[in-house]
Amino acid sequence: MNIREQFEKREKNFMSPFGCQSAQSRGRQRPEEACTIRTAFQVDRDRIVYANAFRRLKHKTQVFLNPLGDEYRTRLTHTLEVAQIARTIARAMFLNEDLAEAIALGHDLGHTPFGHGGEAVLQEIHSPGFSHHKQSLRVVDVIENNGNGLNLTHEVRDGIVKHSKGYGKILPDDRSELACTIEGRIVRISDIMAYLNHDLDDAIRSGVIRENQVPAVCTRVIGRTHQERATTMIRDLIFSSRAVEGELRLDMSEEVFGAMTTLRAFLYENVYRSVQVHREFVKAKKILSELYTYLMENERVLEKELTRMGIAGCLSNGSPREQVVCDFIASITDRHALGLYQKIFFPSPTV
Repeated sequence: MNIREQFEKREKNFMSPFGCQSAQSRGRQRPEEACTIRTAFQVDRDRIVYANAFRRLKHKTQVFLNPLGDEYRTRLTHTLEVAQIARTIARAMFLNEDLAEAIALGHDLGHTPFGHGGEAVLQEIHSPGFSHHKQSLRVVDVIENNGNGLNLTHEVRDGIVKHSKGYGKILPDDRSELACTIEGRIVRISDIMAYLNHDLDDAIRSGVIRENQVPAVCTRVIGRTHQERATTMIRDLIFSSRAVEGELRLDMSEEVFGAMTTLRAFLYENVYRSVQVHREFVKAKKILSELYTYLMENERVLEKELTRMGIAGCLSNGSPREQVVCDFIASITDRHALGLYQKIFFPSPTV
């Protein structure tokens, strides 16, 4: 029995019957020999962490543009916070921590530069159906590894593409929108727990809102500090969830869920749609729109940029030009976009 098989045996003996055992994975898109040391989901986690797209998250905006300060969250730190929350919940519920972590680490790989402002511009100029969760799946299936993808397991891919809820329900009524594993559903909830906490922190730090503006029910029920809020939400989910008719139902108390819903509405109204944040994203949308148009008309520049990023395989996989340019725009970081825009559109100094 090799090391991987010992881990799989431990999962079988230790995990809740509601968890997804590594040995029961539905497999990968392309068959490959199993690792003798790591389980299938551990392999997926490692492939995501070593991916170029994962490293680029450190220079992608969460809510506040990076130049505002070193302490503000980026898309990478958001991802790490989601992974930590998901692992904590999965561990406490005797589920598959490795699966939850892999999904969490990969859930935002397809996020655009400049946060949701970048997503909005690609919806306008590329396709109304563009979304960062679908693009994250495209990253791991097609774009990474120079066009060969990461060949992840079905469960991780499913959790990635179904992690997002926008401003809709945290867990949708339509079961087809739910991840096929409990671990994937936990990541979906962990995502909102993470951003409610850290976006509130960053909004107060930036001066966009003041602490005394936060609805009283939110501070009373879920806490005043990041630690208090995270602890309250995580514990509430763990102890409110229950088995119903042979299925584990993730749930929260009415009081905590109500306070979370109130906080989310407050952030959308006072932070995400605030004048200060919107003003910067108007500029970002102009940059990405003009880059998209330019690259549609200049294939040589596009090819050079794709090669520089290690994703030139996008040009040879049969995708139309519009899709390749979309893949490029969604992949670049904030500073790459700013630098390329300056290089293309700013006058060059003369001697």
